[in-house]
Amino acid sequence: MTTPTAPSAPAPPPGPPSTRVDRWVWAVRLTKTRAAAASACRAGHVRVNGERAKPATSIKVGDEVRVRGDGPERIVTVRAVIERRVGAAVAAVCFRDDTPPPPPKEHVALAAQRDRGAGRPTKRERREIDRLRGRER
Repeated sequence: MTTPTAPSAPAPPPGPPSTRVDRWVWAVRLTKTRAAAASACRAGHVRVNGERAKPATSIKVGDEVRVRGDGPERIVTVRAVIERRVGAAVAAVCFRDDTPPPPPKEHVALAAQRDRGAGRPTKRERREIDRLRGRER
């Protein structure tokens, strides 16, 4: 009698030894479109091994890719190189997500609220807001 086993994660498809970073970021579903991946690279929102990446930057297995998008920065390590968009389950096998978990809600600072109609903040108030947001000069 054989016992049923739990379905294992799908194997990543065989791919080339390296590919363009914009193509890989799109293929593993870190961006919605390849054009969005290329524009993120041009804007400096994608880093490969700590260096700003142009869309044609080559990546290979073991590289660390950081992508700043709509949410927090995603830090992933390349496990498999793919060039075509695949299903979500297969795409998840192609990288290891090293993104740190978000801080608990009780540790997140509350945003400063101004009374409606209070007018434009003064220079002092703007500096206090910047200090609260961690953008001191």
